[in-house]
Amino acid sequence: MAWITKNSGTMQIERRSEPYLTSAMRDELTNVYLPRYETTLAALLPALRMVQHEYAWIPFQAMEEIASFLKVAPSQVLDCASFYEEFWLKPRGRHIIAVCRSIACEICDHEKVTNAVREHLGIEVGETTDDDMFTLIEIECIGACGGAPSMLVDETLYENVTADQIPQIVAKAKQSGH
Repeated sequence: MAWITKNSGTMQIERRSEPYLTSAMRDELTNVYLPRYETTLAALLPALRMVQHEYAWIPFQAMEEIASFLKVAPSQVLDCASFYEEFWLKPRGRHIIAVCRSIACEICDHEKVTNAVREHLGIEVGETTDDDMFTLIEIECIGACGGAPSMLVDETLYENVTADQIPQIVAKAKQSGH
């Protein structure tokens, strides 16, 4: 099987004039996180979390800014950010609908729940609605096996979900105003 390669060496990074890593973030990293660790690399996760919390994703420009600030290689930042599922490397919707696909949810037919969300929102797994309101993902386990099939909408857990409940769950998320 051949390796699939991409030309990341000449990739063009979309840039904006103002930095993603704000002065307030730099101050917090300098005063709160860096004193806790022997190396600046150890503050990488808090830096990534700050950027994602502020912008809901981590742009490549932000990764370069973090690398420069922490004096680490940009590849180390990308390796870390792309390793963890919780980090978003592309824009996402205001609300994340995460359907569990673990073995318990699989046995309880999580696919019916995923398909109901897909049909209701008109998107595929990994996609975001045109209005940037919802992103649909499947995740490996949310630790709610006793209530399978289960799903998270942002940080709200839904257990024993049926396809018929999806319209009400989506409407509730829209009304939440996040």
